[in-house]
Amino acid sequence: MQINKSAEDYLETMLILKEKNGYTRSVDIAEHLGVTKPSVSYATKNLRENGYITMASDGLITLTDKGMEIATKIYERHKMLTDFFISIGVDPDIAQEDACKIEHDLNPETFEALCRHAGTK
Repeated sequence: MQINKSAEDYLETMLILKEKNGYTRSVDIAEHLGVTKPSVSYATKNLRENGYITMASDGLITLTDKGMEIATKIYERHKMLTDFFISIGVDPDIAQEDACKIEHDLNPETFEALCRHAGTK
């Protein structure tokens, strides 16, 4: 299951917004990611065509099982890395930023080792 960083960010954002608001809309994705609505349109079209999301006629977006699997993995990494960085004294805003930068590229073995070290696995 190979997907690019940008698509992972979109899927993660959709999950976050669903948890926060109970629904996911394109306009909220654009605001959350700081991108334009046309960028969201392009991304959601690709995600829909590849089976990661569905879009209802009212514009609400739903993650498919395939999309949810990726979104959950990235979001769990993001939360764990943020918490770990904060626990070692990094400012919470910086911890959040840095977690976002590395959550996609971190080797699974390294992530598992960090989880063990932090006592989360």
